[in-house]
Amino acid sequence: MDRSLVIIPTYNEKENVQDIIDAVIQLDESFDVLIVDDGSPDGTASLVKEKQSQLPERIHLVERSGKLGLGTAYIRGFVYGLERPEYTYIFEMDADFSHNPNDLLRLKAACNGAGDMSIGSRYVKGGQVKDWTWDRILLSYCASWYVNMILGMGVKDPTAGFICYHRKVLESMDLKQIHWVGYAFQIAMKYEAFCLGFKINEVPITFKDREKGTSKMSFNIFSEAMLGVWNMRKKKSARR
Repeated sequence: MDRSLVIIPTYNEKENVQDIIDAVIQLDESFDVLIVDDGSPDGTASLVKEKQSQLPERIHLVERSGKLGLGTAYIRGFVYGLERPEYTYIFEMDADFSHNPNDLLRLKAACNGAGDMSIGSRYVKGGQVKDWTWDRILLSYCASWYVNMILGMGVKDPTAGFICYHRKVLESMDLKQIHWVGYAFQIAMKYEAFCLGFKINEVPITFKDREKGTSKMSFNIFSEAMLGVWNMRKKKSARR
């Protein structure tokens, strides 16, 4: 039976972590959860352990020594999933409910059908953003246009972080060579899959701003992505 693993990185997510675990575990289809916690000083990992004691076979935890970045958290999670052959589908998802757990079902169906990788997209027909100011929406939309102009992927939401991978996609990548942190990591993963010839499907979702906790976004994360795409293209050209 093909099993699914949902990777959720956390740093100071005590307001959300138990609720997001419950929301994923209670879905009609079986999704296991892996929390990768970056040494949250607010006790996030302890709350995960409470849940883990109830369902140790479905709730997993990796604790890291400090705030090492979103990209490295996902890479750690990918390695964890790939070491366990029972997982055919491996997901990325935020802890703050900006991604609706119910959409995991649609992402899996899109990956299990005509695609090797599916993206929860804000910018395809039917997708939308809630609770953002107009200037934030404009900045995000322009960033997506900018990325596609440089990399030519044709993915309408290249910075999206709600993703389903078939394990063969991750197995084909040299994950040790992906060192980006935030948005740049999300772009790099899609670009790598695109360059390897995998089929990427975009599934419309409604993305909403977090209600609890504090955003981890920073100017450095944004600027890394905007400058990093040129480096991605340069490296791909050199490899070819």
